[in-house]
Amino acid sequence: MKGIVLDTNVLLVSISTRSRLHWIFKNLLEGKYKLCVTTDILAEYAEIVEQHMGYIASQNALGVLENLPHVQLVTSYYKFGLLQDEDDNKFVDCAIASNAEAIVTHDKHFNPLKTLEFPKVSVIDTVSFQDFLAYSS
Repeated sequence: MKGIVLDTNVLLVSISTRSRLHWIFKNLLEGKYKLCVTTDILAEYAEIVEQHMGYIASQNALGVLENLPHVQLVTSYYKFGLLQDEDDNKFVDCAIASNAEAIVTHDKHFNPLKTLEFPKVSVIDTVSFQDFLAYSS
């Protein structure tokens, strides 16, 4: 099973059971895909979830992510610097280092990746990700 890298905003909106995108987090819990993360990505997840949902929600979400068997902690030894925003580059570097299938995001800052031939990093939105999960089941 190839991995997926989730942009922070996608993870954030998928945590709540009241979200229309909760299926993303639910599929992760059920092991339908492998989530690739780095320590920098986990730190950003914790920070943003805490800002929007509070400290307890952040600790609970990170506790789940750190203990799921299909969450892969990736060490990225090289910084490619393919995007203008350094915060976004950590997701790209993780995707390359883990040979991930795609980065799931709605952030337009990732669009320059769509024109690169090398290194090839696929960027998909949540609708395409849902199709991907349905196809790979």
